Amino acid sequence: MKVAIYSRGLDFEQENPLLVLLEELTRYDSTILIFQQLLEQFTQVKQLYENLVPFAGSEDLAENVDCLISLGGDGTMLDAVTLVKDKNIPILGINFGRLGFLASISKEELTSAVESLVNHTFLIDKRTLIHLDSNESLFGETPFGLNEFAIHKRDTSPMIKVHTYLNGEFLNSYWADGLIVSTATGSTGYNMSCNGPILFPESSSFVITPVAPHNLNVRSIVVPDTNVISFEVESRADQFICALDARREIVTKSIQLAVQKEKFRVSLVRLNENSFLSTLRTKLTWGLDKRN
Repeated sequence: MKVAIYSRGLDFEQENPLLVLLEELTRYDSTILIFQQLLEQFTQVKQLYENLVPFAGSEDLAENVDCLISLGGDGTMLDAVTLVKDKNIPILGINFGRLGFLASISKEELTSAVESLVNHTFLIDKRTLIHLDSNESLFGETPFGLNEFAIHKRDTSPMIKVHTYLNGEFLNSYWADGLIVSTATGSTGYNMSCNGPILFPESSSFVITPVAPHNLNVRSIVVPDTNVISFEVESRADQFICALDARREIVTKSIQLAVQKEKFRVSLVRLNENSFLSTLRTKLTWGLDKRN
């Protein structure tokens, strides 16, 4: 088995879970690739496991990698998606962060997670991505995101007006601080915090949700992800912000923007017992009455 390990960076007290993971993978004679910055952070790991293969970016990940293990929170998972791109490498998220909707496997489940990988007793969830098209080069070689695309006013700017179109047909003009177009996966993220609806991952839809809209009758709308959604932005300021997941670019209001479903999907590893419903109940404490 060939496994890659990625993390943005761990606290030093999280070295022990990393060592547990490496020990378990080594026990099954796995070939282990590890993110170079992570390897440089923990000198003990270097000393104990001399056969680790460092990788610096997406170009170092071949398609024959069986799994990429993400150590961190949901933000780390979003980074991992940009590393994997269209190589169809499954991503397994171990939650070293807080809430963990995407990285839903706890550190205490490391051993069982590795056993599931080795024995192929896991499920693969195929998740839709959102792709950004523009008349200027934005976000380099990764103009896609797993959670959402968002348009924002800059910190000190007045609200913006976002004219929005579905397949060229006018939908609405949003007077707001911003506008979110979320995938079904991202519906439990920024979209949910702005009172947008939660969608099942397989629902083949986008959610368009305004951020702090000026008109109280404006609400989120769910549209099929077969639509091309385009935008024209009016603002008193010359610039505004475009965001794809945790990445952002400052652009001028003359830019042309459109989003649609990406041509490829990303594969997320799920242990059999971790369904979407169980994740909702656990993370949002649904069905629990803390008074009892």
